[in-house]
Amino acid sequence: MEEKAMALKQELLKLLDQDFQQTHDQLARQLGVSAAEVAKWLKELENDRILVKCQPIINWEKAGLDDVSALIEVKITPQREVGFDALAARIYRFPEVRNLYLMSGAYDLAVTVEGPTLKDVAQFVSTKLATIDGVVSTTTHFVLKKYKEEGVIIEDEEADRRLLVTP
Repeated sequence: MEEKAMALKQELLKLLDQDFQQTHDQLARQLGVSAAEVAKWLKELENDRILVKCQPIINWEKAGLDDVSALIEVKITPQREVGFDALAARIYRFPEVRNLYLMSGAYDLAVTVEGPTLKDVAQFVSTKLATIDGVVSTTTHFVLKKYKEEGVIIEDEEADRRLLVTP
């Protein structure tokens, strides 16, 4: 029974990943269980920190609040006995940091940051990030336009590409 419940919880997570605004009743119908069971599983998933946060994807440019985003490649020197984790923890605590990933390849960490202006993001990199002991180098890439985010196309321009046909 536990395996079946785990499979249903995984399916529940997939459904939420597609559309987190579905009601318990809608989710229950798709899973073939009761809404009470869905509510119980959601609470368990939250308590176990498997379901961390449900968040909308907002087209901030259209909303008139267009912050500057940047992807920063960071090379670091791992610390003895804690590796990359201690430095990563220092970095992800900054409010400007939106995402932080340990990477394979040419750099160690990928950091995405946001700020009100290009100058604010540059200031963050030069005064806060690059000055941390153990940070060897940074390379900053500013986001010029968002086409797709979290699997969602931000603005589909297909309709705009068609030619107007007149008689």
